Amino acid sequence: MIKVFGHYSPDTDSTGSPLIWAWYLTHISGTPAEAVLLGEPNTEAKFVLEHWGFDQPEILQDLAPGTPVVIVDTNNPDELPKGINDADIQGIIDHHKLVGGLETKGPIDITIRPLACTATIMYDLIGKHMAQAPRGVKGMMLSCILSDTLEFRSPTTTQTDRAVAHALAEELGVDIGELAAQMFAAKSDVSAFSDAELLKMDAKKYKVGDKTFRISVLETTAPDQILSRKDALVAAMPGVAAEDGADEVMLFVIDILNEEATLLVPNDLLRKVAEKSFNVTVTGDTVVLPGVMSRKKQIIPVLTQ
Repeated sequence: MIKVFGHYSPDTDSTGSPLIWAWYLTHISGTPAEAVLLGEPNTEAKFVLEHWGFDQPEILQDLAPGTPVVIVDTNNPDELPKGINDADIQGIIDHHKLVGGLETKGPIDITIRPLACTATIMYDLIGKHMAQAPRGVKGMMLSCILSDTLEFRSPTTTQTDRAVAHALAEELGVDIGELAAQMFAAKSDVSAFSDAELLKMDAKKYKVGDKTFRISVLETTAPDQILSRKDALVAAMPGVAAEDGADEVMLFVIDILNEEATLLVPNDLLRKVAEKSFNVTVTGDTVVLPGVMSRKKQIIPVLTQ
């Protein structure tokens, strides 16, 4: 059976897209497939699973050599199981830049498009067969798009993402604003998580000059709940960085409603990176970055020492 999965620290897209594609492979293509996760999903993803009537997929503990897999929402080996190149990779569906490093046993189907969400790509790939998709699959697809676009606030949003979301919402009889508000409320409730867990919740490694950073992003409608824990989060950063083989953790708290990011700046290295990358002057241990909403488009591409 094909295993379909996204990246570690699964968000809504990396939780929902495996379920969508596993449905398509099993029920339309006639190829049995199973959605699995590479870790515990975040609070928004858990809400979406329950909202649309899905059981949480199993968390993959071990990837045996030769296992047939389809990778979604990433093509970065650093975000995948260590033995990924020993697996039988049969396909990749993604919306991130091509990183390199994956090896396959033969030619495969690869779809990488400059859209805000993997689920948007899947909507097009499934095409006319979307008419057969159950309500839960369509709802999961809509939720993935609303999550990745931050209800169309993110600069990664394209007209294709908007059109697909509105078409799905109309078919499902769903109010986009109401669903997004419920999702963001679930995403913003981080009270049950430790400081280290928060730093790991949505993080990607990225090299800047001779340093490796763990770029952590927390999207919320209640930024004060996170920023009130600033000192504890800073204290947890060295341990989280060491665990991930990084030099530093950079934490961006994304205020969804005010459309801005607050970056924690606990030392001289991060102050230097912040000032050079975002053309700002840092006078304290945080800096507000107006309009910054997307790690993929507005953070990682500009980072410099």
